[in-house]
Amino acid sequence: MITEKTALKTNQQITTQEALKDYYTAFLSRQLSITGRREVHNGRAHFGIFGDGKEVAQIAYAKNFQKGDWRSGYYRDQTFMMALGLLQPEEFFSMIYGDTDIEINPSTGGRNFNNHFSTRNITSEGEIKNLADQYNSASDISSTAGQMPRLLGLAQGSKIVRENPDLVSQLKNNLKGNEVAFGSIGDASTSEGIFFETINAAGVMQVPLAVAVYDDGFGISVPIELQTTKSSISEALKGFEKEKDTNGIKIYKCIGWDYPQLVKTFEEGINFCRKNQTPVVFHIYELTQPLGHSTSGSHERYKSKERLAWENEFDAVNQMRKWMLETGIADLEMIEEIEKSAQKRVKEARKNAWNNYVNGFQKERESIVSILKKIDAKSDLQSLRRFEKVTEKIFPTRRSHLSFAKRLNLELHLLADLQTERTELKNWIRKFEERSREFYSSNLYRTGADSIHHVSPVPVKYDENSEEVNGSVVINKNFDALFSKYPNLVTFGEDTGKLGDVNQGMKGMQEKYGIHRVSDAGIREATIIGQGVGLALCGFRPIAEIQYLDYLIYAQSQLSDDLATMQYRTMGKQAAPVIVRTRGHQLQGIWHAGSPMQMLLGSLRGMYLCVPRNLTQAAGFYNTLLEGNDPALVIEPLKAYNVKEKLPANHGEYKVPLGVPEVMREGSDITVVTYAWNVHHAIKAADLIQKYKGISLEVIDVQTLMPFDVNHRILESIQKTNKVIFMDEDVPGGGTAYMMQKVLEEQKAFDYLDTAPRTLPAMEHRPAYGIDGEYFSKPNVERLFRAAYEIMREVEPANYPEL
Repeated sequence: MITEKTALKTNQQITTQEALKDYYTAFLSRQLSITGRREVHNGRAHFGIFGDGKEVAQIAYAKNFQKGDWRSGYYRDQTFMMALGLLQPEEFFSMIYGDTDIEINPSTGGRNFNNHFSTRNITSEGEIKNLADQYNSASDISSTAGQMPRLLGLAQGSKIVRENPDLVSQLKNNLKGNEVAFGSIGDASTSEGIFFETINAAGVMQVPLAVAVYDDGFGISVPIELQTTKSSISEALKGFEKEKDTNGIKIYKCIGWDYPQLVKTFEEGINFCRKNQTPVVFHIYELTQPLGHSTSGSHERYKSKERLAWENEFDAVNQMRKWMLETGIADLEMIEEIEKSAQKRVKEARKNAWNNYVNGFQKERESIVSILKKIDAKSDLQSLRRFEKVTEKIFPTRRSHLSFAKRLNLELHLLADLQTERTELKNWIRKFEERSREFYSSNLYRTGADSIHHVSPVPVKYDENSEEVNGSVVINKNFDALFSKYPNLVTFGEDTGKLGDVNQGMKGMQEKYGIHRVSDAGIREATIIGQGVGLALCGFRPIAEIQYLDYLIYAQSQLSDDLATMQYRTMGKQAAPVIVRTRGHQLQGIWHAGSPMQMLLGSLRGMYLCVPRNLTQAAGFYNTLLEGNDPALVIEPLKAYNVKEKLPANHGEYKVPLGVPEVMREGSDITVVTYAWNVHHAIKAADLIQKYKGISLEVIDVQTLMPFDVNHRILESIQKTNKVIFMDEDVPGGGTAYMMQKVLEEQKAFDYLDTAPRTLPAMEHRPAYGIDGEYFSKPNVERLFRAAYEIMREVEPANYPEL
């Protein structure tokens, strides 16, 4: 081997063998970037983003990564992953091509951009892996700085275990308490608020979090002086720096092209972080980006000739090469041999990956060719010749094959002599679509033994001693049972710890179960969700509390871009079963009474959305969710905490199934479909209209919006009543429109309606303040009464005169 030269030590204690191996990795990574960019520009791929210019720094950083550690990085970490053996050159190209073979493209399966990496944290059976025995990488997202919040939770897990060693066995030995969470980010992305939010939280919490900031002087085309105060992130962060008898972070600076100094700096900083569990930030400056931001543009357009000349001279790979020659670690002949070997490997990998990609639908291609031959034998359509034009494209796609087949099917529609061949073609299309759905539309939720849908429902039980108590007592007793049942259950949020949350649902939990399991967090919703994601990835069962539903918007990016898509974008390889707990709906005022279901339904596919009408039902959802591995949002109804409910006898055990509506009041005239606190309004309205007008309403509580009525119970009701009203507190066109589409289109209830369906949402504006503001902003008993009466009047005008 080239790297097997007699080991000698340099002045930075780097062996010759180590330096030669590192140079090979750096040069190989650079050639991959160059070739990958070329593949995009020659039409074999659609888009590419690469780690050029950061190779040497990432190699030095990766030297300190140990089994059990976690990486939460960004889309330029290819060299870091290569240095750990977690990325092979073939996979690098398979990512660019969008190969859907999970064995060949294990990080993304064709669902994510290239250079978005992940490792498996859960088995196909739903069991957490032994993470302490492997290198771990959280699945990357493209949102700038979006990798930061979860880094906090990954680091927190190590701290919890170090201070509570009894948890090691409860977490199936996937944490030992000595782990470091490695982060990476481009300098320009530190301008994002969630970067500072994460650094602040890490400094307060004192967790083993490390962040390498790669500073190449630009954020795409915007120079650093327009990005960062004092044109230096390390200078800007000085107020966070740890001093004697304070918390905070430790800051290191290092030039990005100085290989020996990088090795020394990262080793010193990570050792400090690992030993003391103090967060560290590495400002790696004077880096370059020789290929520009991505394949979509050219950096020559915004960099001066002087800057480009400097970047060429101080490119880290060039500087490392120069250093090896000057120190005598290698002569020119040896270096050129290394470079030739790397270039050869890149060519082989590109060829292998391309063959793997185009052969991925070779069988489908061969089977349609046989059908086309039969068609051409009986017609002059020349379908095979036309199909060859599809296969001769530089970048053959599944889409082009399916599109061709579907259009040909249209041509055969009325050709009587070719109906046998058309049947074969239709079968080919059906099978092709089924396989494609598996590639692109599967694994939105868990489907194996750990799916929520495999959890058997358990009814709530009451005994002769069950008393009427406030709803807050019901949920509190249930949480007590859950913390006793699940040693890896943790919760955190604003006022969650000492106070026991603003509505006392967690009252007494911190005192009983400890500050590590029940803790307070600052006013920082984005990183509260990040804590949940990170902790869930490494085996905890976190309940991340957001004080009010309206404040969920502060964490929307983490919920939508990271948590909700994790199961999907890794094809089930990673699971983060975070339960997000909040409270909402009817309180008072614009920012404390929101019900933004439209926003949640549109952005949180991949999470379950539970909307209980009371706290007994809410507790049942928590009991169910902790039996599976999917993330969920539970919105507790604000008005329920001080309303009396009967105290269950089987705390922590009764389970409410997801996607199963409950008929709260049977009726024969109109079906009312609603959820959460509006269930109570609907029952009152039903009683009132029955009493005064003899109209019978069937009130259905859907209980969960995702999933929604999996057994089509609402359809059964509409088949009986032939009329329906959808009611909720969202804006018009929001949650009610969603429910209507589910019932009328998916359940095909339209066929059973005698009159047009109605929606009864809130007003278009946000809710006004006060009891009156709520009444005139949201649905109420009187509005539902009138809506129901008007439906009956439309159907039977003679029997129901105008009110």
